[in-house]
Amino acid sequence: MSRLLTTASLLTLAGCATSQPASQTAAAASTPAAPVAAAPVLPGVGLNPNDLDRSVSPCDDFYQYSGGNWLRNNPLPGYATRWGPRNLLGERTQLLLRQILEDAAANPAAPKGSNPQKVGDYYAAGMDTVAIEAAGLKYLQPELARIAAVKDAKSLTDVMARQLMLGTGAFFRGAVEVDEKNSTAYTIGLSQGGLTLPDRDYYFKDDARTQTIRTAYRQYLTNLFGLLGDNATTARKNAATVERIETRLAKASRSRVELRDPQANYNKMPLATAQQRFPNLNLPRLLTDVDLAKAQEVNVGQPAFFAELSNTLKAEPLADLKTYMRWHLVRSVAGALPKAYVDESFRFAQVLTGAKQQTTRWKRLLASTDNTLGEAFGQLYVDKAFSPAAKAKALEMVANIKESMADHIQTNTWMSDATKAEALKKLNALRVKVGYPDVWKDYSALTITRDSYVKNLLAAREWDYRQNAKKYGGPIDRNEWGMTPSTINAYYNPPMNEIVFPAGYLQPPFFDPNADDAVNYGAIGGVMGHEMTHGFDDQGRQYDSQGNLRDWWTKADGEEFTKRAAIVGRQYDAFSPLDSVHVNGKLTMGENLADFAGLTVVYGALEKQLQKKYGANPRPLYDGFTPEQRFFLSWAQLRRSNIRPEALRQQILTDPHSPDQYRTIGPLMNMPQFYEAFGCQPGQKMVRTDADRAKIW
Repeated sequence: MSRLLTTASLLTLAGCATSQPASQTAAAASTPAAPVAAAPVLPGVGLNPNDLDRSVSPCDDFYQYSGGNWLRNNPLPGYATRWGPRNLLGERTQLLLRQILEDAAANPAAPKGSNPQKVGDYYAAGMDTVAIEAAGLKYLQPELARIAAVKDAKSLTDVMARQLMLGTGAFFRGAVEVDEKNSTAYTIGLSQGGLTLPDRDYYFKDDARTQTIRTAYRQYLTNLFGLLGDNATTARKNAATVERIETRLAKASRSRVELRDPQANYNKMPLATAQQRFPNLNLPRLLTDVDLAKAQEVNVGQPAFFAELSNTLKAEPLADLKTYMRWHLVRSVAGALPKAYVDESFRFAQVLTGAKQQTTRWKRLLASTDNTLGEAFGQLYVDKAFSPAAKAKALEMVANIKESMADHIQTNTWMSDATKAEALKKLNALRVKVGYPDVWKDYSALTITRDSYVKNLLAAREWDYRQNAKKYGGPIDRNEWGMTPSTINAYYNPPMNEIVFPAGYLQPPFFDPNADDAVNYGAIGGVMGHEMTHGFDDQGRQYDSQGNLRDWWTKADGEEFTKRAAIVGRQYDAFSPLDSVHVNGKLTMGENLADFAGLTVVYGALEKQLQKKYGANPRPLYDGFTPEQRFFLSWAQLRRSNIRPEALRQQILTDPHSPDQYRTIGPLMNMPQFYEAFGCQPGQKMVRTDADRAKIW
């Protein structure tokens, strides 16, 4: 996963009965590479052979072969739009997190200001639906009143600043962030936003599916304004107002593919210049309102968007801008309001994603607590769920994978010595974070009570914004994490040149200390290699060893990389999971390259590990599979998932990750190591010809 989040149990694949080698039992499969003579055959841990669909050849469709039975036996629950091992791990993790929350909520005597008090009161307030219904909009009224009181351009700026501080999503996004061309300092970044629909293209496309979504969007707008007290005519008028303003902003927004260009998104300018170019934002006043009065410059990510936003603020009637802000305020906190607001939000989500039923309330509150009090909650979690031994093992694996990546750089056949030296410098400077932060966030300035869920939510957002603003002008905080400890995910952060693996990910089936190396390297190792090689994908390669946006490639090497990456793009453009719907190879380029390179690098690390462990001795067969076969099976089995068609369409339009089936087979189709492991021959569907094969590292 890249840093643009932009974002998941009962699954413990324990010991299984011995079976025949995978490639011998699959229909129409070729003869596999012969195992070493006298290799011991042992029961395995971490993979379940019963999940395989042996009616399919691994060399024709490895996704179906590796998990077809599992896919049939694990249909989507009504509340889920996608269902795979990450969700199952999430279910198990949630049970522990729920117990932590309920224990904290059941202890009203916890010391005031302590993490257990804050976490327990936040959760208790959110679960108290009787109090939420009785309060109605009482605790939101102060913010609604601010909007209603806007009477001129200056007061509009003040309320826009308040919206930014409360994270409502109105108009644009702004934050203190690492300066990408001077990674030892912070800057203020402004970027496009202000939309309700998931992507700008939803406002313009005219296919039947998009029209259905826009109809649901208009109904959502109208119904929510009705809940706020507007009569039917006024609600429809206000809905049309919001859609008109959002369409203006969408038209000026860059596409998701365009947003992948970090150079185009870097437009730092003096504040005076920004004020001249976007006068109606009144940035000096706005930044003063949000604790950034000392700002002398800003990085405007998408200048054309902000030019149109400035025009919009002048051209649109003040009453309409107030209507737009009222919508975004209420929409952004709908989950913390009475049931009618929650239900309206879910009805719209159903059309977008195909979900059949709402997630149960305690799970929604768990997610909200993690999102707003992540490290206070996280400290309670890691005390119960993450051992020092697990952290040590994970760090050892990362070190081995890093060593393999260095080998791949040094033996690269198309890269010059000068570029190799810079690449190795970047790899050696890579920071690795595992489990949880070395320094926890201090929540002492945040007040959380049992009075009101929405009041707590807004207080937490404001606190988080102010914490971010405090960084401006200070030293870079290299202890900061962008994910919470219980998160089942990982990321690479280019300006910090760091890879981060939260404790939540370091559990079975992704990471199992009892499993053999092949399974762990194929599972969490694949994730580690993926994140590490994000530093060398089409975006990450533009940042140097210190995280600065700087071209450190020779011209010839940069052109060769682009040529090789284009082959990957064309391969994914050809994948079509639904009629007339194709994967966008440009949008998914970075994630696909990280899958390709990461898997190749991790395979090399596994081979080194096996050599250290067994030398010339026979390598054991677990469940009848060679270590190499188990490596690829592990990679595939953790990427299997069932997904609703609506959610799949939305993923293809908006998500930089390819659908799971193509994340599984895409890299393997280009790996001779895979062909050898399963005895695949030219002409079979999983085998690409030399001319069609992509190779970067």
